[in-house]
Amino acid sequence: MELILKEDISGLGYKNDIVKVKDGYGRNYLIPQGLASLASESAKKVLAENMKQAAHKAEKIKKTAQALADGIGDLVIEIKAKAGESGKIFGAVTTIQFAEALKEKGFEVERRKITFKGEVKMLGEYTAVLDLHKEVKKEVAFKVIAD
Repeated sequence: MELILKEDISGLGYKNDIVKVKDGYGRNYLIPQGLASLASESAKKVLAENMKQAAHKAEKIKKTAQALADGIGDLVIEIKAKAGESGKIFGAVTTIQFAEALKEKGFEVERRKITFKGEVKMLGEYTAVLDLHKEVKKEVAFKVIAD
């Protein structure tokens, strides 16, 4: 089943992408939730026309995302967490904490656009991936230090 995505869906695609999914996933989840619509020939033509008109705006958004990624550069974020003697922290570091640490450095990134490579449950160094745009992804190193 071919669908046109109405929103970014992690692991599937970005808004306005045409994706192939299994019939049940499309019919029972994506379409009823309003996340996608059927990709008929007329819908594809409408999408192509809309994409053509939105190309200039999309280029501006991409440049903004690239500027943010360049601004972050090789920045290393430090996140403080309470930890036991073995180095295991109480709970886990979340994307909310990471977004707040970025905000303190002057970079505004929505927490939903942040993912970690693995779970962050020990003191040490980790990597976060910022999905700033369809074509702009930025890896940021961060340290979890004892509070």
